[in-house]
Amino acid sequence: KCGACGPGYATPLDAMKGKCLTEKKPKGGLSPREEIVYVPCIYRNTGIEKPDYLATVDVDPKSPHYCQVIHRLPMPNLRDELHHSGWNACSSCFGDATKRRNRLILPSVISSRVYVVDVGTDSRAPRIHKIVEPVELFWKGNVANPHTSHCLGSGDILISCLGDPSGNGKGGFVLLDGETFEVKGNWENSQKPRWFFVKIAPAVLVFVRPDPPGHYGRRINVWDWSTHTYVQAIDLGKGSIPLEIRFLHNPDAAEGFVGCALSGAVHRFYKTEKGDWAAEKVIEVPSKKVQGWLLPEMPGLITDILISLDDRFLYFSNWLHGDIRQYDISDTRKPKLVGQVFLGGSITAGGPVTVLEDKELQGQPEPFVIKGKRMRGGPQMIQLSLDGKRLYVTSSLYSGWDKQFYPDLIKEGSVMLQIDVDTERGGLRVNENFLVDFGKEPDGPVLAHEIRYPGGDCTSDIWM
Repeated sequence: KCGACGPGYATPLDAMKGKCLTEKKPKGGLSPREEIVYVPCIYRNTGIEKPDYLATVDVDPKSPHYCQVIHRLPMPNLRDELHHSGWNACSSCFGDATKRRNRLILPSVISSRVYVVDVGTDSRAPRIHKIVEPVELFWKGNVANPHTSHCLGSGDILISCLGDPSGNGKGGFVLLDGETFEVKGNWENSQKPRWFFVKIAPAVLVFVRPDPPGHYGRRINVWDWSTHTYVQAIDLGKGSIPLEIRFLHNPDAAEGFVGCALSGAVHRFYKTEKGDWAAEKVIEVPSKKVQGWLLPEMPGLITDILISLDDRFLYFSNWLHGDIRQYDISDTRKPKLVGQVFLGGSITAGGPVTVLEDKELQGQPEPFVIKGKRMRGGPQMIQLSLDGKRLYVTSSLYSGWDKQFYPDLIKEGSVMLQIDVDTERGGLRVNENFLVDFGKEPDGPVLAHEIRYPGGDCTSDIWM
């Protein structure tokens, strides 16, 4: 919609303001409101022998199908465990008018397949364009278990992988051709550390490194983007489990944040004046002393984080405690809590868990019920609208862990909710009119995971 422009926007602030678009530009100079979203839905570990599928959900409040799944694209195989999707092209290719954001790259973390989905022919009814079979990843990249996909400014597609064909946890990066979707080989020039959960900035590549089997991960690692070589490791402390990493959206900012699942901490990582990298803890969610749970202390388990396009707010989900938090990061060294909502979780009042000591709350939160539906599980994947005013959330983390920690989630299916965001002073409020109940799907309750907008979003676009 921008004439000679390629996909996406020239800058993160342009994306937030909808500056490039020439159609549907609303008053106030903000990006057009999202009308549909894509959500992978997983049946693995639910007891239902059906293939995973990509759901198209109507999120337009003016539509008669608001909060409904309007299309389902089933995969041709069972037990894929669809995971974190990305695009064939995004704002990295903004200067190339020959590129289109018309294919969704959908990795399967268990089967090691990668589905290429056509969302350009009919955005409301996607269809499979191509399947990259596991053997192609095995032979050409010596990798397996693809996890997260990212489009690159070169036109290629980068996918981070958790393991190798032999079942080892060494991990790796594989490149797909952005036009043919053939596997081109590995991105990295050396195999020094092991890693997963890739995040990208203009000059560096940062990822999480797990420790040897039986130990929790504690490091993030830095690679040089131009030479594809390993630079250094940043140790965040024993048992931290750094999970999700986000750079600031400003392409010139050499800093970002990483959420640590088990320690309940968020660290700011940054480039020092000496030219190397360092990290400092800036947020900590204290564990709660409990009775009736697996352990005597329950961590928050920070499972997803994101940053608004203007780099003003940071959001993260505490999957076990059940809350989503909003922090003002205008001063990146001193984040300030400005919004919080509780959506389910393991410490709700009247449940099997009794909180004996809590450094934050005066009492256990009440169970979350919306439109008569009690939310099972806790808030997990989050996605922010381009204008920063709506935060979407789903409740499934990974089918095996869902089954272990929230068996009722497996039985009743997950949900998608929408939270209204105060972008002036900060603040979160649940939209009581919005509920997508994936427990009522035609083939039985399903686990809904990551959320994507057809035009890009806060976590799939990069500016390089």
